[in-house]
Amino acid sequence: MNDQYTVLTPEKVAVSFPIASIGSRLVAQLVDIVILVASTTGIAMLVGLILSLISFELATGMEIFLISAWMFLYFIVFEWLWNGRTPGKAAMNIKVVSHDGTPVTLRGAVYRNFMRIADFLPTFYFAGFVACFMNERSQRLGDLVAGTLVIHEPKTSPTYAMTPHHAGIHPLEESVGQLNTMTMEEYFTIKRLCDRFPELPPTVQVRSVEEIWRPFAEKEGIQPLPNVHPVYQMEAVVMRYGRQRKLF
Repeated sequence: MNDQYTVLTPEKVAVSFPIASIGSRLVAQLVDIVILVASTTGIAMLVGLILSLISFELATGMEIFLISAWMFLYFIVFEWLWNGRTPGKAAMNIKVVSHDGTPVTLRGAVYRNFMRIADFLPTFYFAGFVACFMNERSQRLGDLVAGTLVIHEPKTSPTYAMTPHHAGIHPLEESVGQLNTMTMEEYFTIKRLCDRFPELPPTVQVRSVEEIWRPFAEKEGIQPLPNVHPVYQMEAVVMRYGRQRKLF
């Protein structure tokens, strides 16, 4: 297994991710299992208490259904809505990402976690465990099917409160001008950079600003603002151009 996984972004920037060790993934799994056991016990007690007054058979059937569903929904919902993390993964500072380094999608979370069915069967569990050692990205069967991998997150990273590109008018739009000479290719390049920016390592963030944003800003005559990070002006460019061209 390689310690680093490197992808080349559409902006032609090489981004490296430290691959999570099998040990950290196992510990994260144990933490999640403890939480799952506690939560499923609570679900069973609550459903049993409510429905047993109506029908014992109904209560039993509903308990089995909800517990079975929750075993998958726990991982799917957390990984989809919490940027690839579950409580166990967050505790170990690891998360799931797509093979291109972007946040895991709902589809990816569903595919990788439904493959846990194979992990629960003794015949397949050995194959799922061995798969982690048989590829350089340390992917289990679910990762191979979904096109995902598990990486370590930096313990400290800048936090950016990004504005949705389609939401209203960005407060910095006046600083970026009319963008009369901006092309669609430049729009998609800067938009992708805005989308990826919070996930990029600090060194890649700096290099991306210098190699992608600075030349564009000079071409468009966009002056940097004091005490304002360039990512916010990039965001303003995306929002203004997208609204002008009715791309939303």
